[in-house]
Amino acid sequence: MTVAELRRDFRPLLPTDLRLTMGPIWRGGRDPTMLVRGRGATIEIWRATRTPEGPATQRLTGRGAEITVSAWGVGAEWLLEHAPALVGGLDHEDGFVSHHPVVEGLRRRLPGLRLPRTQAVFEALLPTVLEQKVTGREARISYGALTRHWGDPAPGPIPPGARALVLPPDPKVVTDTPSHIFHGANVERKRSDAIRRAAGYAHRLEEATVDPAELHRRIQAIPGLGPWTAAEVAFAAVGDADAVSVGDYHLKNWVSWNLVGEPRGSDERMLELLEPYRPHRGRVARLITSGGMAAPAYGPRLTIQTRW
Repeated sequence: MTVAELRRDFRPLLPTDLRLTMGPIWRGGRDPTMLVRGRGATIEIWRATRTPEGPATQRLTGRGAEITVSAWGVGAEWLLEHAPALVGGLDHEDGFVSHHPVVEGLRRRLPGLRLPRTQAVFEALLPTVLEQKVTGREARISYGALTRHWGDPAPGPIPPGARALVLPPDPKVVTDTPSHIFHGANVERKRSDAIRRAAGYAHRLEEATVDPAELHRRIQAIPGLGPWTAAEVAFAAVGDADAVSVGDYHLKNWVSWNLVGEPRGSDERMLELLEPYRPHRGRVARLITSGGMAAPAYGPRLTIQTRW
């Protein structure tokens, strides 16, 4: 059965780099729900999602200052309507002052970095919980394995020359998934329990997309989820420009190194350095990790243990 394509062209008010902007919601080349290829004016992004109206697939392409979005599926019209918000159309820099030459330099060098707003909380939460206490590569492998296991095919065409996309899992299905399925994807009981609890509470999380502070509160009210998870999810799902990932293994070092030349930082030091940028602390952190200098690495690399 052929699924009809809907299409819309729009021009964001601010410069928008699709690859940079969509980076926080893309889990790399192993992500079965997204495909990102190209750069600059030739960027193409495919994304499968579950909208409030139903499953849908979208394709975003950038052509200079204009963005074209195509969509398929029950939720296609919803995706067209909210496409500007997804790529940072609701993001603004009101009150953002570059107090540091490094921050000012990054703003000039990355003018198209906007904050995305998926309005899909559980879709952001699942891979984020998988990233707790493990390397990013391990988490992405687990996310890919679990998503393919649940395996609902995305509506619309298969991206030319690529694999078919898979929809992010329905929270109801995740709630009923037994522990051994998570274990087979290298996810231990603590994280799998947190994911299933969040899935059972998903409808309450989705209700909080209009209030970042309330979303932070609701996420942290779920056992096993803390401020790091809340910040990561709020940044991607509602474009929270002030969300700082306290507890992140690397971020505190990136911020300390770029702002004051200290190769090792602490969460307390990071928050102290970012305080002048409130309510844009998360934006500054994103600028630094996107275009700043990595903190010097000390000690041996972590050995990744995986079954794949």
